[in-house]
Amino acid sequence: MKTSIANFSNSVIHCSRSKEYRTPFGAQKTGSYVDLAIDVYCHVDEVVLCYAYGLYSLSYNELRCTKKEADGKRWYARLRMPSEPGLLFYWFCLRSKNEDIEKIVDKEYHDFLYRKHEEDRTYLYYVASWEKKDGEGKFAFSAPRVGVHEDKYPHAFQITVYDKDFKTPDWMKGAVMYQIFPDRFSRDAEFSFSKMKETENERPERICHEDWYEDVDIYGKESTGYLACDFYGGSLKGIAEKVEYLKSLNVDVLYLNPICEARSNHRYDTADYMNVDPLLGGKEGYKSFSGTMKENGIRYILDGVFSHTGADSKYFNKFNRYPGNGAYSAFKDGKESPYASWYSFWRHEDGQVDYDSWWGFPDLPNVREDDLSYRDYILGPEGVVTRWLHGGASGIRLDVSDELPDSFLREMRSCVKSATGGEGLVLGEVWEDSTTKISYGNYRDFAFGRTHDTVMGYPFRDVLLPFLKGDIDANEWSLSMERMRENFPDEMFYCMMNLISSHDVPRAITVLAGKPDPGDRQEQKNTPLTEDELEKGMALLRLAFFVQMTYPGCPCIYYGDEIGMEGYRDPFNRRTYPWGKETPLQIAQLEEYRKLSALRKENEVFRNGEVRILYAKGDCLIYSRNLDNEGKDHFGKICQGSSNALCILNRSDRINLLVDYDPVSGSIAVQEEEISFDPKDDEMKDNTEATDVSPASKKIVVAPISYKIILGTK
Repeated sequence: MKTSIANFSNSVIHCSRSKEYRTPFGAQKTGSYVDLAIDVYCHVDEVVLCYAYGLYSLSYNELRCTKKEADGKRWYARLRMPSEPGLLFYWFCLRSKNEDIEKIVDKEYHDFLYRKHEEDRTYLYYVASWEKKDGEGKFAFSAPRVGVHEDKYPHAFQITVYDKDFKTPDWMKGAVMYQIFPDRFSRDAEFSFSKMKETENERPERICHEDWYEDVDIYGKESTGYLACDFYGGSLKGIAEKVEYLKSLNVDVLYLNPICEARSNHRYDTADYMNVDPLLGGKEGYKSFSGTMKENGIRYILDGVFSHTGADSKYFNKFNRYPGNGAYSAFKDGKESPYASWYSFWRHEDGQVDYDSWWGFPDLPNVREDDLSYRDYILGPEGVVTRWLHGGASGIRLDVSDELPDSFLREMRSCVKSATGGEGLVLGEVWEDSTTKISYGNYRDFAFGRTHDTVMGYPFRDVLLPFLKGDIDANEWSLSMERMRENFPDEMFYCMMNLISSHDVPRAITVLAGKPDPGDRQEQKNTPLTEDELEKGMALLRLAFFVQMTYPGCPCIYYGDEIGMEGYRDPFNRRTYPWGKETPLQIAQLEEYRKLSALRKENEVFRNGEVRILYAKGDCLIYSRNLDNEGKDHFGKICQGSSNALCILNRSDRINLLVDYDPVSGSIAVQEEEISFDPKDDEMKDNTEATDVSPASKKIVVAPISYKIILGTK
């Protein structure tokens, strides 16, 4: 059914991102007030504000808007936000006589109108449109569907209502993150291949690589098949020994994939929460790493895997590799085990033992997070989380946090804050919009100040890479990013982990310039980037760095992206960092990244300054970052460096952008000049010098596949 139905496109208007129609902007604290206005340039008897709010259940209500008599077109209403965090959806309903509404709607759509025949009245709905600037709405024949089990169309306007006391760590806001897959980053100076090889005696499924530069295994051993059990010997001391490299990248915080003892190289199959994997250096290696990071002012967060453990673990102990009885033998053989209640078992008709496992993988048995003995072990005063935080970690990244119960997440947040004096971070793995994430039959309590501080920014990646590839235009990127800015609490938005690659997705350069994923691992291995693809991919990757470093949130670089490491999904996105064998192209890319990260460090406006998108059309994107007149950022902190910056991106490979910029008024005019461009032609590259601009300096040229940063006053 069509919904573009108005005779006059501007006969009714409400823009959720304009202070003229909704104030204050964006997500709101519990108990605060929001003023809403809608302009109606035609005769109607009444305008009703319809809204539904809640989280685990929604309450529907209506409030008749008041007409502002001074101009006769504006209707307004004031709402006090609920006292409990949750979602508030709203839309407007125009109600009047049949002929009044029919004047607004094209005749061919009159039969679709909702009519109250007994009252000689017709209803016309004004709902959210995700395709219009400033959050402008549109007409619809029916009210939005916002229930958990309903098709979410038409769209409602959204206000995220978060806990009034929600506060995220200041050190995380705008921090530069660096993610490391520990086995693949760096060996330490004391590495011993023979010592690593000895671990195959206890775990014969393991494959140990003596050659650091050898490609990843894709077959496993003949007796087991692929189990992600090949190791290179990267260690925590190896990371610590690269601290000067990390400092040269201006890293503020590291995110480490799991370091607890486990069978696999990814270590998401935890074997012992209380011990660092011996291959990573054990407790001594961890102590050395933690001390080095503290001495050099680099924080780190650890990966917490609490929805499942490994089958090969002291808790489940399916293969009897650990002393004592695990939960598996407790059920199978009737033995006693302190972990017996952590898992869900059953027997099939033939007597075979089975159990609940993560996505059906038998090596990853699910735990029962509501089991109080498990909660005490993980979240108790002497539990896993407290021990790691007291040992030096600044926070926890929660693996598959959308598969953990909300009550567990709330207790997790309480545990982290208690153990760190409120300064610890809870970062969740949520791939979708966490403000409206639905799982297990409910909207989830992710973005309201009671569970996570922030989440992994996969939605950021999901619009940035398609934009740079040319799959969507700048306007669509802008609409998506502005919707996120509108819906997320500020405390969370400025902490968002803005990633472009991770251990779970293909490398950014492969997505940007490579061929579509062939699916088969052998074909993935045999499909590297060509020379031309690599050149263009490096250029596009620089644009990705630029957006990460200049847009609000926490730019997160997955180790090796700074030199353009390539690879499809696991395991090719987990190759070793090629220390000492970097190509000239990779070294040049590294310097470009260092320059951008240094620029961000020197000019704090890029951390928490306000953002305003000035131009978003086709291949061109322009936005500004600004401090207030006193040099303060969004959170009232006085910042070092420039007070404003103009950021311009040109993704086209054939267009020169000619930007006419007036620093006084802030007005922008853009012209395009078509040229031929070869990304390998050094003379055509416009590699971003940050330039102070005077009021007289208005003309800016941005070459193809390039960007410019114009810094304003100090």
